Amino acid sequence: MLFSQLPEDVLYQILSYLDYRSLSRLSQVCKTIYHFVNRDAVWRKIAKDFLNTGITRNGTDIYHHIPLKERVKIAQNWCDGVCNRAVPLKWKIKLLPWVQLDRDMLFLSQAAVIGGYSLCQDSGRLHRNPFEIYSGHKGDVCRFVLTDTHLISGGSDGKILVHHRRRGVMLELSGHNQEVNCLDSKNGLIISGSRDRTTRIWTLTSSSPRDTIAMQDRVWSVAISPTLSSFVTGTACCENFSPLSIWDVERLECVCILGSQFRRGAGVLDMVFESPFQLFTCGYDTFIRLWDLRLSPRKCAMEWEEPHDSALYCIQTDGNHMIASGSSYYGVVRLWDKRQTKCLQFFQLSSQPASSPVYCLRFSSSHLYAALATALHSLDFSQSPIYIR
Repeated sequence: MLFSQLPEDVLYQILSYLDYRSLSRLSQVCKTIYHFVNRDAVWRKIAKDFLNTGITRNGTDIYHHIPLKERVKIAQNWCDGVCNRAVPLKWKIKLLPWVQLDRDMLFLSQAAVIGGYSLCQDSGRLHRNPFEIYSGHKGDVCRFVLTDTHLISGGSDGKILVHHRRRGVMLELSGHNQEVNCLDSKNGLIISGSRDRTTRIWTLTSSSPRDTIAMQDRVWSVAISPTLSSFVTGTACCENFSPLSIWDVERLECVCILGSQFRRGAGVLDMVFESPFQLFTCGYDTFIRLWDLRLSPRKCAMEWEEPHDSALYCIQTDGNHMIASGSSYYGVVRLWDKRQTKCLQFFQLSSQPASSPVYCLRFSSSHLYAALATALHSLDFSQSPIYIR
């Protein structure tokens, strides 16, 4: 009996012992084996161990429309730092831009407006002219978030604007009397934090806040739990208490304080939930921290230190092994493997002597986009490694 004539379950069992290089070589034997080896079921186990293949820790496939073999190819480049660099957009004045990705669309804030740009599906290149402009703030946009139906922005004018992405309807939410530093929105719930030392809870059906929480410090970051039952606030840490608090959405009570040894000024600038019990944070004290909300809240479960003592402005995870972070000096983007303590790769996007923080970054399966003070940078990891065919 020929190898290709074995029952499929036996073939899957045999192929599960091969690494990606061996699978690639095997696929070159004949067309029959090539088509079998290229199936997602063959590559799924391997893809789980690689960075940014779209397979999350709980098994969800984020990029199900892309063959897993192709994603493993690209994952090699993420791990090795092999990419093509480009600057799709530049502007003349220094800004504090923010960026969001939604499939083949990129949204970028510049001063008081937010532009929606199309991305070429094959190359990931940005169309220079926006297909949509969102405006209405009297000052700069400080932060914005996307949902399936809305774009919600907070500005230095203290306003929150809710734009319907399809109908163009805008709702203005008023309540903060200083700039809105942070926003998050899930399932019609909006949480905002401001320099005015308040956190406010909103819904999409009212222009007034549903509730207001008086904070003892400026609020730099917020994140709503995937369960929608709680949210986390990160403050500037200018007072003698931890900057991280977990709040119950309905009771508006602080249910937990995270950490006990933050130094003064160690404000939390960004945070992201990876699951209902896993929270990643970063900020001025140069650490990325993983908090496991099932364990003791006094100490984080893991931490990674920025080696050049730079504040960390932003982070994003792939839901599995990879973290990407943006530093405050020289536009440095770092890639981290959670299974290692040291940085895996770093990319300096800003040339000396000019220096800019990476204010925001987002990545897809093949591209990373980073917003600096005067430009949007892109890193393209999509070229194929020579050892996977």
